[in-house]
Amino acid sequence: MKKLILLMTAVIFAVTGAFAQIHKPVKWTVASKKLNNKEAVVYVKATIQSGWHIYSQNVKDGGPIPTSFTFAKAADYALVGKTAEPKPKVKHEDVFKMDVGYFTNEVIFQQKVTLNKGTATVKGTVEWQACDASQCLPPDEYAFAVTIK
Repeated sequence: MKKLILLMTAVIFAVTGAFAQIHKPVKWTVASKKLNNKEAVVYVKATIQSGWHIYSQNVKDGGPIPTSFTFAKAADYALVGKTAEPKPKVKHEDVFKMDVGYFTNEVIFQQKVTLNKGTATVKGTVEWQACDASQCLPPDEYAFAVTIK
């Protein structure tokens, strides 16, 4: 009897834990490439689960939450221009009454930096919203840091 109760308790906790898991359809990685002693590129890659998408940085007002980047200010580097993205897919979304750019599978954003010293640690945050055909998750953030040597 004790074994049965113990087994049932374990099953209940396992099932409850499975339902309580937070869905994270986007995974982020960061890398850098030093172009020369004064310039580098930071690569921020989103790997997106099948069936999900994230939005472009360039979304009109009244649309979904765009992907956005915030970089920490530091003495050892300066940003060059805005964060670049590849050409997104575009579709009309009735809920927003507009065409919106989005990415599926994976996307690599690029930020050029000028190095004020030989090395730098670039820190930042990316905010995005992931959606599938039936739902959009609340906006999420990923903080990153990459050292350029």
